[in-house]
This record gives sequence, structure tokens and C-alpha cells, in this order.
Amino acid sequence: MNVNLIGVPINYGCDKEGAQYGPTKLRENNIVEVMKRGGHQIYDLGDIDVPFICQEDKYACHEKMKYLSPIAEINTNLAHEVYCSLSGKSFPFVIGGDHALGLGSIAGCSKYFKEIAVIWVDAHGDINSYETSPSGNIHGMPLAASMGIGHPILTNVYFEGTKVKPENVYIVGARDLDQGEIELAKKLNLNLYTIDIVKNRGLENVIIEIINKIKDSNVNGVHLSFDIDVLDKSIVPGTGTAVDNGFNVEEGKFLFDKFLGEGFITSMDFVELNPKLDVDDRTTKVCIEMIDHIFKTI
Repeated sequence: MNVNLIGVPINYGCDKEGAQYGPTKLRENNIVEVMKRGGHQIYDLGDIDVPFICQEDKYACHEKMKYLSPIAEINTNLAHEVYCSLSGKSFPFVIGGDHALGLGSIAGCSKYFKEIAVIWVDAHGDINSYETSPSGNIHGMPLAASMGIGHPILTNVYFEGTKVKPENVYIVGARDLDQGEIELAKKLNLNLYTIDIVKNRGLENVIIEIINKIKDSNVNGVHLSFDIDVLDKSIVPGTGTAVDNGFNVEEGKFLFDKFLGEGFITSMDFVELNPKLDVDDRTTKVCIEMIDHIFKTI
């Protein structure tokens, strides 16, 4: 498989210092060579340009959303990179950086494929809008915006309109949802598999249900967006919004085994490594271990 590695050194979505160093940290730990172990041809396309914005200007574009215009511009550029990768029959693997980049990844996939599904593996739903977000951090909004919910600057990134239909969105492992997200999930009848649901029903049963739903739908592209904070915070101290009661490493690998083993995943994000918050590079080592497993599985 031809794989395009795309870095997005952004921290504007989480508004926390350190997430922008994730791509560099992974490259310093030989991510390209690790990915090649799976027998793939890896093309490191470098990083999407992220302009410097002063913290004093974070609300310059909107009174409730931080860094709105730069995040939209960065995601537009990312979307085109993802679209070009898919057009060239390559697999886009996007590393972050914070999860605001999911907006661009999904937009690029949506432009290329007629109909897409999104599997969002995350401790958070990321389905806030500026009206429901308690923080104003846009990394909590990309999935909602991809479904056409939120500010037009976000919902119309790369091209106007909805990128993924709500019925084709699958959120797995969520355990830190805001009230507005809970209400939206109920309103849209989202495929929301919280950590409690996963533990009650069993991870394998949940994954099989999602796979069957995707196979029964009319999608021809599937984007997998993986936030490392879906893992328990004891395992990944180096992430911006760590939450307890998460998956362990083996459960994360099992998830990759099942989804990637189906052969229908067409693009992927791997986000929210924050080296500034890490302890003895523990999180970086887990990330490299997970990425090694991904490219030996895919």
C-alpha cells in the first residue's frame, strides 16, 4: 500500500501548549521506519503550514470560538492534501496536533468519495458547537461541523455543505460528554457507543455491530479518526484532555485489528499527542507501539 504521512502541528483547537509538537516527536521516534515494517511504501509529505497566531488574538474572529479563521484555513489545506492523496490512490495517515484537524481530514475524504462513514474513537464526542461548548475550543467541534452543525466557517470548510450524514457517524469510547453533546446525540439518534455501553456489551460485539452497519450502508469510503485520549489516562499522560476509565493498549490494538482487518478503512487520523505533558516519553512510546500495530494490520 502507498501511504501518505501528513503532519498537522496544530494546538489552536485545544488551546494548550504542546500538541503542536506531536508530529515532530513522532518523526524523532522514527515513525516512517516503523510504518515501513508493515511492508508499505511510505511517503512523508511533511507538515501542513500552521501560521503563528498570538494568544491575544485568539478571539479575533469570533467572540466564543478560539482561532476560528486560522483553524478553518489549516483544515482547508489539509482537506486538499487528503483529497489529493486519495486521488493518487494513496492512504492518507494524518498525525497531530489536536483533533480540530479531523474537520479537514473528513472534508477531503468527503470530496473524494460519494458517501463516507466516520468512526470516531475518542474519550470525547467532539460534537459541540459554539453555542454549546463550555470552553470555546474548536477541537471539541469538528465532528459536529462535519455533520453540518455549527458556524458556517467550519461547516463549509473546503466545500459547502455536510461532509458526513449523522447516520454514518460512529463514536466509540466516549466518556466525557458535555450536556449539549448528549442532547445532540439524542436528537440525531447518533451511533454513540460510550465506554459504559462498550463494557456492558463487550468491545468485540460493538465493533461487529458497527462493521455490519457500515457494510449495510451505501458508503464507499470510511475514515477512522483515533484520539489517543480514548486510552486510559494512566497509559497516556501526554495528552491534553486525559480521562480515566479508558481502553488499555490491547483493547486499542484489538479495535485496529477488527476495523482495519475489514479492508474498508480508506484514511485515518492519529491525534492529540502532547510531548510537553508526557512523562518519560511514556505516551510517545505507546503511540509508536500503536502505529507499528496499525501498519502491520492494515
